[in-house]
Amino acid sequence: MTPSRARTWSRRGCTPVVRVRGRSWRRISIAAMCCYRPGDVSRLIYRPRRHRKHRGKGRNSFAWSDYRDLVVRAHIQLNAPIVLIWDNLNTHLAAGMRQYADTHDWLTIVQLPSYTPDLNPVEGIWSLLRRGPLANVAFTDDDHLERTLRRGLRHIQHRPDLIDGCLNGTRLTLTHQPTTPRRDQ
Repeated sequence: MTPSRARTWSRRGCTPVVRVRGRSWRRISIAAMCCYRPGDVSRLIYRPRRHRKHRGKGRNSFAWSDYRDLVVRAHIQLNAPIVLIWDNLNTHLAAGMRQYADTHDWLTIVQLPSYTPDLNPVEGIWSLLRRGPLANVAFTDDDHLERTLRRGLRHIQHRPDLIDGCLNGTRLTLTHQPTTPRRDQ
């Protein structure tokens, strides 16, 4: 578990050293969704997953079915149709996820163009975490890392202005399209 570095200092001529206890085959992945609805409070829904991978065995990331489960939980929690704006991660492009979206009318998936992380609001969440609670910390074990991640994400969850700032950083805007056509009288 190598620490993320934000800023550090040392005496002139001395290189600062961050000590880490060692490497392990454990890994923590996080999937997150920034949820926006015109006229409603912005929300962050996330799911961390701890992987205990041994050399050559097991999966060390989210599968498309894990993302599907997250989207289903978000749909139940928000009680609203969902429009996903996804980057080109291979599990986002999986055939199973595409088939699932095609069979459910409450789910619409929009793919971002390649190499455009500046259009993804979730990248702002990761930036907030890296510059905040994860900066300059050498984690003692995976529990310490997971507690710090959850605490940082919970802090962001309770601050809708931070989530709105992530959308504003993309320069994208929300427009409300009525779901039923109006009848002119």
